[in-house]
Amino acid sequence: MNLRVGFIGGGNMAEAFIGAFVEGELLLPSQIAVSDVREERLEELHERYGVKVFKRNVDVVLNSDVIFFAVKPQVLTAVLEEVKEAITPAQILVSMAAGYPIRKIEEVVGDDKKVIRIMPNILVKVGKGAIACCENKRLLDEEVERVRGLLKTTGKVYPLPENLFDAFTGAAGSSPAFVFLLIEALSDAGVRVGLSREVAKEIALQVIEGCSLMAQSEHPEVLKDKVTSPAGTTIEGLAALEENRVRYAFIEAVKRATERSKEISRLIEGL
Repeated sequence: MNLRVGFIGGGNMAEAFIGAFVEGELLLPSQIAVSDVREERLEELHERYGVKVFKRNVDVVLNSDVIFFAVKPQVLTAVLEEVKEAITPAQILVSMAAGYPIRKIEEVVGDDKKVIRIMPNILVKVGKGAIACCENKRLLDEEVERVRGLLKTTGKVYPLPENLFDAFTGAAGSSPAFVFLLIEALSDAGVRVGLSREVAKEIALQVIEGCSLMAQSEHPEVLKDKVTSPAGTTIEGLAALEENRVRYAFIEAVKRATERSKEISRLIEGL
């Protein structure tokens, strides 16, 4: 891909994208520029991926066609103020700052700039991420597809209106933690009934991976019924889950994570 890509901020999420772009041979290391406040981090990224590194954020802007802002929302305004004079209407700005709306970015850099907002989850690190994406009206269709092509190297892209980003955060951003908790619980359960920790964890991972594949082609309710025989072991286990309101707990977890995301978004709006 003939494109220069920059990252302002070299944290874990930025590295996940950098690694996907370089290791997937989508971009050459020389096409990627990174800045960060930590010099040791820049040295680490340069040694690991061979990318260009800069101490000044403005140098990333000057060497990029697409610029990822991989910084915390509370510092994004300051970063945008710092580099706005160097940004041109031809460049594409990609923000992954949680709760920071496109409108607020436009207020700083100008509404003539091309802005995309994304919300990736932690699974981009293993190429199985879920990434929400929306853009302002300044981008051409081919520019949107170009950026989505970059994002697809780390997972699946979900074009969504910006008002659903908080719901996406609850359903996709927070839910990996819920699944990790499930893996841990199943592993503990296996140990409780006599399996070794290693075997119990491996079984939990194998079951979840297999269930994920099967549920892509059939509804989970249908698959659940296929596993459940009359007066069998599975229905006893399901009854225990229902008694403890596990289904409701997962639904409530996503709902409360979404509500907290909305609260954080309102706080960011007030900065």
